Amino acid sequence: MANAGIDQSNVADPASGEFALLLPEDPDASATRLRDRLCALTGCAPGVLVSDSFGRPWRVGTVGVAIGCAGFPATLDLRGQTDLFGRPLRVTVVGHADEIAAAASALMGQGSEARPVILVRGLAPRAPNQPAAALIRPHQEDLFR
Repeated sequence: MANAGIDQSNVADPASGEFALLLPEDPDASATRLRDRLCALTGCAPGVLVSDSFGRPWRVGTVGVAIGCAGFPATLDLRGQTDLFGRPLRVTVVGHADEIAAAASALMGQGSEARPVILVRGLAPRAPNQPAAALIRPHQEDLFR
């Protein structure tokens, strides 16, 4: 990640001292703990996504990406399914958690909006739960190193 995932935006009042926000050591475990606590408090076990803003190679601007998730699939493997015209999909693996993170980020904002949580309803992917770690491309497939 750019800036090593260290952020001073929206952390504390600058007059109260210098603070920085670090990424969780294990974002998937953080998402699991949040999900378990929500389930204990409400009896409902929602999918939980931990996201951060992320700069991308060769693109200007940041977008929300998933850094941790629990209770839903981080990716949706569509290989072997067909497109609208019956052609088989050969390489399509959807970054499902990243798509949700980007949509939530558009609602959360990046500045002074003060919306740290977004509730998303209506998603029901039929795939096994999977952590956000599954979004990281295996080294042998990494085209950018």
